[in-house]
Parts: sequence; C-alpha cells; structure tokens
Amino acid sequence: MWFCVGGVLMAPPAQAASGGCPGRLVSSLPFSTGEVRVYKSRTQACAMTVANHPGERRAMSVSIQPRGGVPVGDSGRFTRYAGPVTVGAINRCVYVKGSVGAGSVASGWILC
Repeated sequence: MWFCVGGVLMAPPAQAASGGCPGRLVSSLPFSTGEVRVYKSRTQACAMTVANHPGERRAMSVSIQPRGGVPVGDSGRFTRYAGPVTVGAINRCVYVKGSVGAGSVASGWILC
C-alpha cells in the first residue's frame, strides 16, 4: 500500500521484515551477514533470519527447536529473509540457528 505525503508518493514504512511472526521481538542475534530475530507470544516462539543487505538472491536459512521437540526450519535462496518459522513454546527453551551466505549464528538454549 502506497501513500501520499506532501504530494510525494511514498512507500509504506519498512515493517515487512517482521514477516508475520506473532508476538514481540525478544532477541536479536547479529552475525557478519545478517541477524536472526526471535519473537515470543504467550504460546509460541518464532524466528526469522534477515540479511544485512537485501536485494541479491543468496542462500539463507533459519531454524527453531523447542527443548524436547524437533526443529522447524526454512532454507533456500532468498533476497531479504528466511522464515518465519514458529513452534509451540509454552514454558520451553528454544534453540535458534540462522545463516546468510557464509555467515551464521546459533543461539544456544534461550527463552528459558
């Protein structure tokens, strides 16, 4: 949706990188080529990997695993972000990993 400000056509504010994760941002895990953003709602944890420099299609991935559960992930060649991926996480720690190109990060167990 575009809008007009002072006669100038403007793009909407840059909120697309939230990509539909429910909840509030609780952690950001930066690395050399991007960051993994972790969101938490009352019942779910959600993660997505966001590139530092969007535009060029390149390999990206994100995964989130609740303690005692199986990881849920998204990977492929994307221009902006991988994910979102969501798991049930009521009173459960989660382990998050993400990568953009050669850069990557892993959280260890968080949200405990």
